[in-house]
Amino acid sequence: MKYMIVAGEASGDLHASQVIQRLRELDKEAEFRFFGGDLMARVARKNPDVHYSELNVMGFSAVIRRLPKIMRHLRHAVSILKEFRPDVLLLVDYPGFNMRLARIASKMGIRVDYYISPKVWAWKEYRVRSIRRYVNHLYTILPFETPFYRERGFEVEYVGNPSVAEIDYALGHLPPKKHFVERQGISDERPIIALLPGSRISEIRSNLPVMIEAARRYPEYQYVVAAAPSVSEKFYRQIAQDQGLPLVFGSTHTLLKYSRAALVTSGTATLETALIGTPQIVCYRSNGSRLTYNIMKRLLKVKYVALPNLIVGNGIVPELLLHQCTPERIRCELTSILENSPQRAWQLGGYKNMRRRLGTSNAANTVAEKIISHFSD
Repeated sequence: MKYMIVAGEASGDLHASQVIQRLRELDKEAEFRFFGGDLMARVARKNPDVHYSELNVMGFSAVIRRLPKIMRHLRHAVSILKEFRPDVLLLVDYPGFNMRLARIASKMGIRVDYYISPKVWAWKEYRVRSIRRYVNHLYTILPFETPFYRERGFEVEYVGNPSVAEIDYALGHLPPKKHFVERQGISDERPIIALLPGSRISEIRSNLPVMIEAARRYPEYQYVVAAAPSVSEKFYRQIAQDQGLPLVFGSTHTLLKYSRAALVTSGTATLETALIGTPQIVCYRSNGSRLTYNIMKRLLKVKYVALPNLIVGNGIVPELLLHQCTPERIRCELTSILENSPQRAWQLGGYKNMRRRLGTSNAANTVAEKIISHFSD
């Protein structure tokens, strides 16, 4: 069979590479064309038609500036569909670009499958109509998404969450704590508060200073920053105004495992922290505006922002958003989870409930198997 796969960012490259690996095992005659990254290239044994670094644009102004280039890539994708005529187009997250391509592919009579669905349950629910019209099979990774889509007439299947297998693998290959701290140059023996201020420049600029100010109120602890590989040490230290700021690159999971608690910017990192079992406070400062907070609350269709809370349907993880995210508010929440308190026990119990709801299915393998099974139905 012929497969065209489009992933527009690093996480999509990882998840899509795992699907390709399983497709190659199941289909010995598989042919691939794809937009993605180095991980996909490694398992597909060929270079991407477009690297995701050319597609990954954040922010309204950046999108406007690069719109001609994005449209050129879209035309390139369409030309591949016409020339290659894949049996299936698999779209991985990245809804802005991928939903445009889904519409075109569907009108060409090409089957469209979507893995890691657009988060229309949170906002932009108007996209539901387009997804139903142009997507043949939807594979969800969050258990509450499935009933949302089924109630709206979708062909949808929950395939498990890819973070479960990824974290299980990481936890099975952790170095001993002694080796980890030696390798990272952490000579301080105090227990650790991990700081995860996000992976984008704007997130780090907004969140890191307030996280550091809160963590400094615990002199019996040290704080260590989980740094994004794409961001320089110099930038972190400029934002922190601390040339000795302890940074860990490429070992976020290990840092979390050996930390007493974590301050985490909302996103997939909140789910990974919960799967590792480290108590956390979700901190998202952005511009810190009460007005922005009120607008956000009106736009969002969900009660919570953090994935552990959304999955469990309960506020197991404190969420401090925008104007609520202050050093004092963080301190109030952090004190209770650093101690052996009912709040810490409540959060850890919620993590276990979350893990049960996510299940044990290997998401990427399940997606590959279902793609092939739909052709034999």
